[in-house]
Formats: sequence, structure tokens, C-alpha cells
Amino acid sequence: GMQGDRYVFKVLSSKMAFVGSVGTGADARNCGSLRLHTYRCGRTSEAAERWGLSNKNGRTHSNTSLQMVVSKDAGSKRNAEIVNDNLSSDVHEVKTELIRNFAIIAHIDHGKSTLADRLLQTTGTVSSRDMKKQFLDNMDIERERGITIKLQTARMRYTAKDGKTYILNLIDTPGHVDFGFEVSRSLMACEGALLVVDATQGVEAQTLANVYLALECDLEIIPVLNKVDLPSAEPEKVIEQVEELVGLDCTDALLASAKTGLGIEAILERIVRQVPPPEDRSNEPLRALIFDSYYDPYRGVVVLFRVVDGELKEGDKIRFMASKCEFDLDEIGVLAPKHTPVKKLQSGEVGYLFASIKTVADARVGDTITLANRPADSALPGYEEAKPMVFAGLFPVDADDFNDMRDALDKLKLNDAALSFEPESSSAMGTGFRCGFLGMLHMDVVQERLEREYNIELITTAPSVVYRVKMEHEKHAAGIAESEGSENAGYVMVDNPSMLPDPSLIEYIEEPYSRVEIITPEDYVGTLMELAQNRRGEFKDMRYLSQGRTSLIYEIPLAEMVGTFFDSMKSRSKGYASMEYSVLGYRRNDLVRMDVKVNGENVDALSCIVHREKAYNIGKDLTKKLKEVIPRAQFKIPIQACVGAKVIASEHLSALRKDVLAKCYGGDISRKKKLLKKQAEGKKRMKSVGRVEVPQEAFL
Repeated sequence: GMQGDRYVFKVLSSKMAFVGSVGTGADARNCGSLRLHTYRCGRTSEAAERWGLSNKNGRTHSNTSLQMVVSKDAGSKRNAEIVNDNLSSDVHEVKTELIRNFAIIAHIDHGKSTLADRLLQTTGTVSSRDMKKQFLDNMDIERERGITIKLQTARMRYTAKDGKTYILNLIDTPGHVDFGFEVSRSLMACEGALLVVDATQGVEAQTLANVYLALECDLEIIPVLNKVDLPSAEPEKVIEQVEELVGLDCTDALLASAKTGLGIEAILERIVRQVPPPEDRSNEPLRALIFDSYYDPYRGVVVLFRVVDGELKEGDKIRFMASKCEFDLDEIGVLAPKHTPVKKLQSGEVGYLFASIKTVADARVGDTITLANRPADSALPGYEEAKPMVFAGLFPVDADDFNDMRDALDKLKLNDAALSFEPESSSAMGTGFRCGFLGMLHMDVVQERLEREYNIELITTAPSVVYRVKMEHEKHAAGIAESEGSENAGYVMVDNPSMLPDPSLIEYIEEPYSRVEIITPEDYVGTLMELAQNRRGEFKDMRYLSQGRTSLIYEIPLAEMVGTFFDSMKSRSKGYASMEYSVLGYRRNDLVRMDVKVNGENVDALSCIVHREKAYNIGKDLTKKLKEVIPRAQFKIPIQACVGAKVIASEHLSALRKDVLAKCYGGDISRKKKLLKKQAEGKKRMKSVGRVEVPQEAFL
């Protein structure tokens, strides 16, 4: 009530009382929010109802962390909002037409995660006390590198200007090219997407890639120009770019700054107005799409899903249609963004479930959840397994760490369905694992997590891709070729160069190709075209964009992309160029295996598959580098690069030599010859029995 120029309020629950006051008029406009004083009190709920702070069931919110948010508009209207860490159990009771499912898509570093932070803060989902930067990025490595790796989801409640309270399900997606698979499956759970473009950088390569994914999923796209508060922002030019390149109508594009909070309310209003609600199909048999799953060490696998048809209730028995596994539900709920249990989830809602699932292999991403006793006729379309594209050998520096490394990879595999590994033995490196990854960043992240979280020092061999080998006769392929029904039926798939069959038995070898789009300022077009052509790239198209930028499109073998291509592109363009790639398929090429011999012994870990025309240059560079890192011995060491039996490049490491003539002062020449001959015989004998240890730096 009013006491002079003060607006006094009391909020009561069954256990606690909250008492405070705030100024009216000009004071109210200057006041944002304040924490209330807390007192123990007796039982009463009438006061809370009078203040509009009870929920739909008439119960008061009994949490001890309430906050009064005072309207900054002049006048007598005051809005009380609860900032609640644990949403009440009735959060799921909502009409389908009030649900909005949307994702945020953008290039790396254009502000996806920061925008997600502001949305969570503005809707009161996360209190200012609990807020931290990149709230939805859970791994330390994500925060340090400034990238999102595992997608996250959060449920928000927002009261729009039309007076209705909407449920907004936000899905924060990865932006890096390696994790495009994560982006595509999260978009399948949405009806709309915020396309975030940096107003200082403009349209980048992955902006386009993500937009095409969203358009394939038939999503409503809302363009948002972020970072408009920066002095270098050029929103008019960027809007022109988006319209020209993406084909979106940007006459009403939203200008925002996720850092300062500018334009966040307008984004929320646009989501409510423009993103269509999900179809209400609650009467159909249950079908729910799994868009992510991760392992919790205490409760097993947590499955994140979107209910498409029907409804899911606590205690139901469910079946995963691809893996054919059945489980009894332990708990279902929503992420707000903490786990909040509910009784049921209906068509259109996004939630999580626990069902004592032991491994993510049972709950594969893209799989369909249905009821065991009333299954759906068909699964939802779009299910496909993640295919590793880049392979590398990971070996522990200390051989005693092998079992620890196996355990560590098993634990990472629980959370990462795209990671594959199998034991591998190398004469040069000992025992380790051959691991498959989505791309170079994925490999880098897994390697860093093994070293940081599990304290295992690693040596990594040069990454390679999967080659497809056609044998001359079927009898040679027996037992090693892919089985019938597979897209690679009849071919031998080789992910390790040392496992390539004998060249005399091979008819031809195919390698995967990728379509690469590079967006760069015009100044660097020449040097980047040279880079692409040096990597066996086939020029396809070049487009001049606005703002002095150019798009180059090449088709390049994937083997040329792994390794240093990205670093070379960044260094040649002074960091301004960006790229996006997609795998096209296999093409036949003149490929050979190049082996490296040190002192006549084959070092299998250094073998690689290369194009015949480039074998000499690669062999020459490799032998020169090995000459620098292999320590000299008492005998001469030949370092050779070979294709089959032919040596194509070689270097010689000269022997360490003791001066055996130092004690001879003049005298007969025959005495000196005798000593030199004796030394030469000793070195010859040493060479025949001596072994050269290739140091670990040689493999890096």
C-alpha cells in the first residue's frame, strides 16, 4: 500500500515473509530491482494471492529468493516478477499455441552464446546473481576457446505485450564447421531460428551454411544484427549483404547488442509474433525426436528431445525405434535451464528424460522415442549416424598409461557419439588407439580433454581420411570389403595408410572430396586461389559480394583439408577469411602409399597416402625434417621416402666420428691407414646391429 511517497509491500508464503519498500514517481523510474528482507512467519497465503504471487494452483512460491522488479514506466503500475531457481511443478501446463521453439544460428564469434545469456536474464530464467558469461557453455574448453561444442537448451517464460505468457524453448547451437551435424539435428526440433550476424564483420561462410540448413528444415528465419554498439558497426551494408547473399527480406531486421542488452525485448516480441507455434498433435501415438544425449555419472544418460506427436507421461515405458531398446521412465522434465521435473510433456514441448540408460549408443541422436505398448507406425525422418571423416593415431607417451587411456576414451565416448576408436599397435610408437573424428577441431578438442581432464600425455600421428579401394579381383577383397547393402559395398575402406593392401592387387583408389567456400576481402583473393590450387583444388565459381568481399568456391580433396589448410588460409588472409566445407563424395585419383625408412627399417607411423605427382615434394620435405630431429649415431643413417620399392627422396645423417689419428704425430702413413680401416670396420659392424630410435618430436 501507499505510505506517503513510499510504495510499501509485503509478500508472504507459508514459511517466509518478504518485506520492503520502494519510492514512487521519479524514484521508481531509477530503480531496477532490490533483494527483499526475509523474516520467519506463520502460515498465510491470502497476502501472496493479493499481490498476484501465487501460481495457478493457488499455492504460493515457497522459494526463499524472491525479487521485486519495479516497472521503469512512470505511473502507478508496478510489476512483480519472481526470479526463481526452481520453477514450480506446473510449468508444463501450457497451451500448444503459446509454445515457441527456436534456435540461434551464426558464424563463430558473432555472439550466439552472449545473446542466449541476455535472453535468459531478460526473461528472469536466470537471476543476476547466478548469471555468468556463456551460461549454456558447460565445458571449460568451450569458454577458453570461445566456441560452443555441445548444444544446450533452456526453457523461458515471457509475458509479451499482448498480456499472454509464452513458453520459449531456446536451443543454443555450435557454430564451428566440424559440428554442423549438431546444428542440423537441433534445427529439426524448432519452428524458427534467429540468424545472428555480426554488424562489424558481415556475412561469413558459416552464416550461409547455417542458413541453408535452416531453410532445408523450413524454419521461419529472423535476422538479427548483433554488436551494433561498436564504432565499426555498419548495419546498412550488412543488411544489404544478407539480402543479396541469403535472399532474406531484411527491411525489418532487428538491431541488437547482446553485450549491452540493446534490442533484446524487441527480439523476444518478434519471436512470439513471427515464429509459428508447433502443431497440436496430442491425440496421435507418441513420436519424439532425440536431438541430444549426454552421460550423467549419477543417473545415466540424459536424453534431450522434442515431442512431435502425442504426449509423454511420468512412468511410461518407452522404446527407441532405431536401437530397439526399451526402458521405464524414471523422470521427465524441462531444462529451465536446471532440471525441473514435470508430470507430462505434450506435443510441441522440449524436455529431458532419465531412464537408467547406460550408454548414449542406446539413445542415438535423431532416433525416435515412442511408447512400448502403443508404438507409432513409422519413425520420424532424418535419422542418420554421425560419420567420422578424419582419423589419427593417438599413443600415450608412457606405455603404462594405455589402460587409463582406454578408460578415458570410453568415458568421452559416453558423451560423444561421433567419436570412434579401436586399439592400434605400431612398431615405432607402441600400443595406442586409432580414433575417428568429425574434423580437425573435433580432434583437437578430444586430444585436449584427454590431456587436461585425464592427465595423459599423447603423441598424435598425422591425420588422414578414409580411402575407398577397389581390388582387381573379388577373391582379393574377400573378408575385408564392405558387405552388401552398404553404400560402399565391394570396396575396401582404409583409414590407416599402413593397412593399404598390396599395390599389385589394387585396381584403383578413391578419395573423398569436399566443396569449400571461402569468403575473403578482395586483397587476398590471389594468394588464397594459389593456396587452393596447391592443394589440388578445382576452381568452380567466384562471386563478388558487397563491401569489397569475394566468395571463392573450390572442390578440394578432403585429405588436403586436414592438417594445415585452415591455418594457412588464416595466415595468408591476416585472419580475415572464413571458410565452410561440406563432403561431396568419393572420386578416383592416382594415389600411392609413401613409406619412410630410417636405417633400412620401415617406420609405419610415418606412412601416408599421397597423390603420385606430389609424392616427390612431400617425401623431400619429410626426409629433410627428419634429418633435423633424429639424433646422430656412431654410424651413417640413411633416411628414405619410398613408393613401393622405389626410393623417391633421401637424406643421410652423417656419423659421429672420433678422431683416431689424434695420437699419431707424423710417422708412417700405413699406421694411420690401419687405424682408419679399423674404425670403418667397427662402424660397419655397428650399423648392422645398431637400432635407430626415432624421437617423439618426429611424429608431431
